Amino acid sequence: MEPTRIDYIEFKSTDLSKTKAFYNASFGWHFTDYGPEYCSFSESGVAGGFELTSKAITNGVLVVLYHTDLLNIKAKITEAGGEIVKDVFSFPGGRRFHFKDPSGNELAVWSDI
Repeated sequence: MEPTRIDYIEFKSTDLSKTKAFYNASFGWHFTDYGPEYCSFSESGVAGGFELTSKAITNGVLVVLYHTDLLNIKAKITEAGGEIVKDVFSFPGGRRFHFKDPSGNELAVWSDI
């Protein structure tokens, strides 16, 4: 079986324009917009994105794992004591779900299949 790997890191942003300007000027990251509430970044060493939010940011990072079989890995996560906090949903490029580990850390798993 293929290992589940960290594939994407997602941050929250209260202002995408300022966020993109900051990371571009500071680190040379490049951005691709996916509508007014989301952008991905590249040239950072790992794939990732920023999601617009109007809420206060307390834990602004979402680690996203990749797996080819979402339903199988979702079952394994729940059997191991994880809690599904956002069920499988579609987005441009694939599908994903969010879960919390037994310590309360929220992560996501996505698949392009």
